[in-house]
Amino acid sequence: AINYALHLKKQAEKVTLCDLDIVNPYFRTSDAESILSANGIDLIASPFANTNVDAPALPARTRAIFDNADTLAVIDLGGDDRGALALGRYAKMLNAEKHEMLLVINQFRPLTRSLSDLAEIRAEIEAASNVAFTGIVNNSNLGPHTTLEDIRDTLPFAEEASAALSLPIKMTAIQDTLLAGAD
Repeated sequence: AINYALHLKKQAEKVTLCDLDIVNPYFRTSDAESILSANGIDLIASPFANTNVDAPALPARTRAIFDNADTLAVIDLGGDDRGALALGRYAKMLNAEKHEMLLVINQFRPLTRSLSDLAEIRAEIEAASNVAFTGIVNNSNLGPHTTLEDIRDTLPFAEEASAALSLPIKMTAIQDTLLAGAD
């Protein structure tokens, strides 16, 4: 979500990243607050982010991303239906022609390792959010241990997922240092 917001900032004047991964988030967008701010990206995150308080709290400014048509917004829901429930509050406010709902897959992660897992999590998130997915992001990685070969090896799985779920692949995420070695 952070990298996608940075990418969108190259195309638009106003970009906001909203973190709705509100229940026990493992990766917090607030960790990148200084990078986002330095790039002119507004961050909306739980007031409890980066504290020792683990309370599911919707940021009060969340509604603003639906009221401001000249701002591109990226919403990080997290990897299950809990963040999607938060989005469900705002589903009717989404612009049907302009929104994208991207299913992020990581073939190395237990919840998105198989086609049946992907179908199950897709159904859960769509039901909880009342928003249909429009595409797939292949974000298969092993953190700092990811190699270029790891990424290449996941491309056939991403293609299978695309066909099985009838969703186009919008992008494959790759660390820039690995991309430099790609052909």
